[in-house]
Amino acid sequence: MGKTIALFGTSADPPTIGHKKILEELSKIYPFTISYVSNNPKKNHKEDISIRSHLLRTLIEDLNNPKILFNQSVSSQWAVESIKKCKRIYEFNNLDFVIGSDLIKDIFQWKNFDRISHEVSFLIILREGYPVESNTLKMLQTYKVKFEISTIKIPNISSSKFRSNFNYSNLPTSLIDIVKKNNLYEPSKLVE
Repeated sequence: MGKTIALFGTSADPPTIGHKKILEELSKIYPFTISYVSNNPKKNHKEDISIRSHLLRTLIEDLNNPKILFNQSVSSQWAVESIKKCKRIYEFNNLDFVIGSDLIKDIFQWKNFDRISHEVSFLIILREGYPVESNTLKMLQTYKVKFEISTIKIPNISSSKFRSNFNYSNLPTSLIDIVKKNNLYEPSKLVE
């Protein structure tokens, strides 16, 4: 197929209004966005992947947009595996791998990076406080990585900021009750 689809894997620990905005904006650009939760080997996750995937699925179901698909079966801690699974399931050869600007400098150390860079183009979502630095741009060009820096504007919130500030207004409305009822992401209490 000639069209390009977006592949948006995320730790979603938890999914925030930032994730919601990214998904909404991607649906305006791409015929389909496939999203899933993964375990990032460089992060310590607060909640188990089954909880995080339930939260992301709930968010996507609440968006009720046929152009945004949740498919946990493409999840892998390795991007190269998720890309391979997505191409096999959806029979799309043109994928844009969506990544935040906070992670773009790490891709050069990813497992099978050279294969990934031939398989996909990167859509870089700018996050406040994480500009794409000139040395990273030079590396992308040196390695002939296909990429575009998105103009999507997202709220200045991240999962880690939510966990440290614990402000429910940073969660999509559809997730607040689930997080509250299940005591998810409760700040740890100090024991003296």
